[in-house]
Amino acid sequence: MTLFVKFFALSRQAAGTRNAEIRLPEDATAALLMEILCERFPKLKALTPTLKLAVNWEYADPEPILRDGDEGAVIPPVAGG
Repeated sequence: MTLFVKFFALSRQAAGTRNAEIRLPEDATAALLMEILCERFPKLKALTPTLKLAVNWEYADPEPILRDGDEGAVIPPVAGG
């Protein structure tokens, strides 16, 4: 299956791109997606303790199975007030 992933702020700098198309096995989870992203974009690995992964505009738990065509987003910590 294919997922489209967007990178924001620090994750965009670490990945060196705004978007990526990622191929995954049919039973892939959000955790596997993050693992594959870190393999493809090694600089992301140092940021993983603070990154959030969203799938289809909602923050994702690591366990859910992804579906072909889902849209992912890698979001660094944000601050505001």
